[in-house]
Amino acid sequence: MDIGDVVVRAARVSDVPELVRLSGIMYAEAPCHGSAAPGPWQQAAAATLRRVLAGPDPDWAIAVVDGDRPGELASCAMGAIEHRIASPRVPDGRAGHIFNVATDPGHRERGYARACVEAILRWHRGRGAHRVDLIATPAAAPMYRTIGFDPEIGGEALRWYADTPLPSADD
Repeated sequence: MDIGDVVVRAARVSDVPELVRLSGIMYAEAPCHGSAAPGPWQQAAAATLRRVLAGPDPDWAIAVVDGDRPGELASCAMGAIEHRIASPRVPDGRAGHIFNVATDPGHRERGYARACVEAILRWHRGRGAHRVDLIATPAAAPMYRTIGFDPEIGGEALRWYADTPLPSADD
């Protein structure tokens, strides 16, 4: 798919190492994800990506832009369909999420991330998603706003991690 002058394609299983590398770049720049140091997360991410890309998994899409060297990726964005309870704005409960949007530092300011996100939004629309969420870094938020993303109205995005202590039953 061409978006402007940028050629975006669907990721392949052979892209898994590069997708993990780009994810590490994103994690290093978005401290909310924790440490981007090499570790078990890389093997787990690679296993998930191989499963999804070998699928096909109808609830996942990964858009990429190739880099300058064979086998190199310049940018990527991932999307998933989430099945929730219906609501007035999401009448069938089908919502989308965009995540792991990353561009190699040597390929920035060329519109690659935007092209990947737009490709994933088109995929979400084609899959019937009524709403698509993402979490933006402060640096990337202006780009997402130009695509049409707005801050959540009347709510606050909060996150809980499994290593967070729960209050005791006595509290």
